[in-house]
Amino acid sequence: MATIAEPISEKAFTGTPRKVTAHITQNEALMFEKSSPGKKGYKLPPLDVPEVDAQALLGSAARESTGALPELSEIEIIRHFTRLSTWNYAIDLGMYPLGSCTMKYNPRVNEYVSRLEGIAEAHPYQPESLSQGALQVIKSLQECLLEITGMDAITLQPAAGAHGEFTGILLVRAYHQSRGNPRKTIIIPDSAHGTNPATAAICGYQVVNLKSNAQGGIDVAALEALVNEDTAALMLTNPSTIGVFEHQIHKIADVLHARGALLYMDGANMNALVGKTRPGDFGVDVMHLNLHKTFSTPHGGGGPGSGPVACKKILEPFLPTPVVAESSDGTLHFNYNRPQSVGRVRMFYGNFGMFVRALAYILANGPDGLRQTTEDAVLNANYIRAKLEDLYELPYKTPSMHEVVFSDRRQVRNGIKTGDLAKRLIDYGFHPYTTSFPLIVPGALMIEPTESESREELDLFIDAMRQIAREAEENPQLILDAPHSTRISRLDETGAARKPILRWKPNTE
Repeated sequence: MATIAEPISEKAFTGTPRKVTAHITQNEALMFEKSSPGKKGYKLPPLDVPEVDAQALLGSAARESTGALPELSEIEIIRHFTRLSTWNYAIDLGMYPLGSCTMKYNPRVNEYVSRLEGIAEAHPYQPESLSQGALQVIKSLQECLLEITGMDAITLQPAAGAHGEFTGILLVRAYHQSRGNPRKTIIIPDSAHGTNPATAAICGYQVVNLKSNAQGGIDVAALEALVNEDTAALMLTNPSTIGVFEHQIHKIADVLHARGALLYMDGANMNALVGKTRPGDFGVDVMHLNLHKTFSTPHGGGGPGSGPVACKKILEPFLPTPVVAESSDGTLHFNYNRPQSVGRVRMFYGNFGMFVRALAYILANGPDGLRQTTEDAVLNANYIRAKLEDLYELPYKTPSMHEVVFSDRRQVRNGIKTGDLAKRLIDYGFHPYTTSFPLIVPGALMIEPTESESREELDLFIDAMRQIAREAEENPQLILDAPHSTRISRLDETGAARKPILRWKPNTE
């Protein structure tokens, strides 16, 4: 189980850690443990309205007690959360090389715009006549995303990428049903995101697995053998989870379309395509986007996300209701009269604050700037690849796009796995990369620097990874005991997963 780590010393490093040194942080108890009866962080004015008998109003639903709540002063609360915040890693502190998440910087101008009066305070139930600005934000973002993707229609309702997948496959299902040909299966490559097969199953489809070829891409001949009259769609991530662009994408689309199936694209990796190529131009019928990945809206901690779904004209009638429409006088309104719609998939109209941030990002960059971010993201990933492939196994030699996937094959001979390397990376001041994914790469190290990182930051990361590779050869135990610099030493993650302690209980002894 976890223990309090010893203070870090220079002996923990066999090289010179250029990014971090020992740092003192304060211990912090739980709010319940710091609580004292009678303390308050507020003062209310005298009650100037009649008291209400809660029992009479709510009956058996009324609570007699609020339960055990912590009682602290304002300064204690402020210090508690401020001290906890110093323990967190954040994109504002350094690089997040998570290849599965695209953790790019969130520009402050986006946050400023999203907090403007009239935008931040807009109520979803206010009349459409008072919401023309908000409706214009939605319409403008839709137009931008359609131009970027090369698609014909879009909904902004879905709240995240997986929710976008769900919505997109609902469109696929509705399309086939409308043609009197409800199909039974969806083909999913072995390199897919884990949410893809889950989405297909939730929508009532059987999953047919497709094995990748030696280059990590789609085997077109194998795909052709699988597609039949029961195939509803192929769910394809492009670039794939190993950072490889499907260079036979047109053939893939042709194989599906020839047999009445559709091509669904998981757009999680659009950070490698924006401004360079458009999915609608290479045969994609429906796709989702992750605003919190490609378009820099906040990401992490379970939300707030946004996963718009764009589609071709044949799927437009089935989009979730309502959709933004323009009246004859030029005003905007929501159209609810959509008899073939799959229905509403999100309360109100989606995560509006994310729309504002994404639109601000797109307009601030413009077409040239968006293309530049894509090129920088791809350049950064290939820079890391070139600097580390002599020390870490590169299972696929296919050119990398926005991310590079290594394996722990060279280190595992010394008993060190990808998770151990990731724990050691913490000591060098970096958040770990994505470990053990994609599953088609045993012991995967999935690294995505995004366009946010300068060469100086990339060099610090590369130095750390090279030093860790040397430590794996010279002093494996140092890595197996890592991290050494954190407040808590290595966790018993298996025990925590199997026997989680989900709430605090007071010590009554």
